[in-house]
Amino acid sequence: MRQSITTIGIASHGRGMIEITAQVCDWVRDTGMATGLLTVFCRHTSASLVIQENAAPEVRHDIVDWLDRIAPETARYRHDDEGADDMPAHLKSVLTGVSLSIPVHGGQPMLGAWQGLYLVEHRVRPHRREVVLHLIGE
Repeated sequence: MRQSITTIGIASHGRGMIEITAQVCDWVRDTGMATGLLTVFCRHTSASLVIQENAAPEVRHDIVDWLDRIAPETARYRHDDEGADDMPAHLKSVLTGVSLSIPVHGGQPMLGAWQGLYLVEHRVRPHRREVVLHLIGE
């Protein structure tokens, strides 16, 4: 059994979903491990990770719009230290999560035909985000 770990940096352009599938798959391939378990972990409380459809861009826009309706900036929150989008970003992160576990087989994450990995940026302004990739396998 072996393991490998790395951190990838992702620049967001503000609220939205950024596909990271290719970066993750390339790294898994480069580890040389054929079978294992991949953990993808977002190191932030106002961004998150999801596995979602990667064929129709409308899906990404609808998800972001839905999250905005669930946790609107116009609501009254006690925590608003960094602006109106601060607490809604934390709530959206709670809903979507910061960690994913994905089986690896044949040197690739076992994603479905229409699945992609996304970092979801919940803040309005651009940020530099870090995602940790950890693979244990052989």
